[in-house]
Amino acid sequence: MKFFNKTTAIKLVFALFAFLTLNVAFAQDQKQTLPDLNLKDVNGKVVNVKDYSKKGKIVIISFWATWCTPCKKELNNINELYEEWKSKYDVIVVAVSIDNARNVMKVKPYVDGQAWPFDVLLDVNSDMMRAMNVVNPPHTFLLNKEGNIVYSHTGYLEGDEFTLEEKIKALVK
Repeated sequence: MKFFNKTTAIKLVFALFAFLTLNVAFAQDQKQTLPDLNLKDVNGKVVNVKDYSKKGKIVIISFWATWCTPCKKELNNINELYEEWKSKYDVIVVAVSIDNARNVMKVKPYVDGQAWPFDVLLDVNSDMMRAMNVVNPPHTFLLNKEGNIVYSHTGYLEGDEFTLEEKIKALVK
């Protein structure tokens, strides 16, 4: 009695390959950390991005742009909660601008106007964006105290900052 024909065998091999590939991909995602690369902040100081994962703190990385309305709304809403999060959860927020060379001059005046107290880095050449597989802003990452990325979210809807806070609370427990 024949259990498998050639087509069924090929399908089973393909399914097994897909299953193993996805398991490896998800395992790697669980251990993803910040890339080891240098960016400038809005004041021109060179910062190694990897250093944020070595501070023993919960870190929020938010990719944004001056032309992205949802990005600015998200960061302004996070800014309203930042002092509370900082004291309750010992959080650091890093806003990574993906504005290109033509728009980068708008970043510092915008940040100063909003009075954001967190670090703002300039990813003018999209090096960090590529390294972290960010396609579109806003894209937010949450790192635990060990520096591992434990949550990632693309897009912004009003109230997403409270979902982020729930993820932060889970890390503190």
